[in-house]
Amino acid sequence: MICVELIRKIALILIIVGALNWLCVGLFEMDIVASIFGNMTHIMSKLIYIIIGISGLISITYLFDEN
Repeated sequence: MICVELIRKIALILIIVGALNWLCVGLFEMDIVASIFGNMTHIMSKLIYIIIGISGLISITYLFDEN
């Protein structure tokens, strides 16, 4: 169970990173992920966006968590 909790915490951290990135896009029209890893055509940026998206899917389980 420790492994599952670790994955959920990492997923939550990545969701926060994604949310902060969208905040910067909305307020300053600046995509931090693209600035660091290259634009959307760069493979590293695509991987970061995919990992953050998967983290969002993993975190859906928080909606059904009894604790």
